[in-house]
Formats: sequence, structure tokens, C-alpha cells
Amino acid sequence: MTFKKEKYKIVRSAVSKDVVNFVNNYIILKEQVHDTLKDSRYIIPFSDDWGTKEDPQCWNAYSHYADVAMETLLVNCLPLVEKETNLKLWPTYSYTRVYRKGHELKKHTDRKSCEVSITLNLGGDMWPIYLIDTKGKNIEVKLKPGDMLLYSGCELEHWRNPFKGNYCSQVFLHYNTQNKKNKINKFDNKIHLGLPKWFKGKKL
Repeated sequence: MTFKKEKYKIVRSAVSKDVVNFVNNYIILKEQVHDTLKDSRYIIPFSDDWGTKEDPQCWNAYSHYADVAMETLLVNCLPLVEKETNLKLWPTYSYTRVYRKGHELKKHTDRKSCEVSITLNLGGDMWPIYLIDTKGKNIEVKLKPGDMLLYSGCELEHWRNPFKGNYCSQVFLHYNTQNKKNKINKFDNKIHLGLPKWFKGKKL
């Protein structure tokens, strides 16, 4: 299977167990910190500096845009993703989410910064992701911690059915092919990785 032809590819054990366990424990603890700070009113409403549970795509699921640890993972995975896709890529942004029982991800495609997308299973209960391939066929993908699904997020519709498990944590790593048209999407149109989405500083 080639990414260029099929627009998706599964890579088993793409990230080591030690790294995945660390990242999973990190994001679960960060969710706990977010909840404590918010309950104690140290976080103002709608602030997402510590993550958020107000993402309309999956309301009440803990989510974090461009967490510095996940942005580091985004960079570290770049050589592997380039190898598996046979493309030269720019990192755009990372997005982490912890799903709980009852959460659902509606069928959708992604924005332009998600030309090459990765969903990496960090831990928790098995929760398949579905996509419609280039032939119009529904594909079910089951990932264990450390496995990743590479897919063309802007082209292939993808979704998850209502979650019946306890929790499932995922990080999404997004890239664009290196060309003039996509240059604006490099680092998701920010100066560098790791900056919050509200940052509007001028590019260097």
C-alpha cells in the first residue's frame, strides 16, 4: 500500500511504548490540572492556555492545541512520516484530545493545514476510526497505543462512532507538503511551533 495512491496508510508500533506511555500519562495529568484550575476559578471562561473542554467538534472532551510536548512529537515524527508518505513536509500543528464514554466524532474532512494527518493512539480503550477511501469504501482502522494512521485529512472523510469505553487518548499530528502554495500553512501560519492559536505575531 502506498500513501500517494490510497491516501492513507497504517504504521504499527510507530512510536515506542516508553514514549507513548509518557505522553499518555502527561496528557491525562494535564487534563486533571485543567479541571482543578477551572473548578478553582484560576482559569477564565473560554481560555484554552491549559487546554479546553469547549471544542464544538467534540464538546466536553479535553483538547489541547499545540501543546509544547505534542509539538515536539510532531517534529520528532516528521522523518518517519516523510518516509512513509514519500513526501517532503512542513509541520503545521498538533492537537491532543482525551475522549470519554459517549463522545463521538462526526464525519468530516479537515482544514488546509491538515493535508497529511496522523492520528496516534496514546492509550486507553480501543476505539476504531473510520474513513472513506478513494474508491468510496468504508474502512475501519483499529489502533493500539503507538500505532498511527496516516491519511489525507482534507480529502478523506473520517469519523468515530459513539465511544463505549472508559477513555481513549489520541494526538493528531498535521503536516503540509512543501510547496509555494502551502508555505502560509507552515507552523499553522505562526512564527514557530508551540504557540497558542490566538497568537497573531508577525512571521519572521
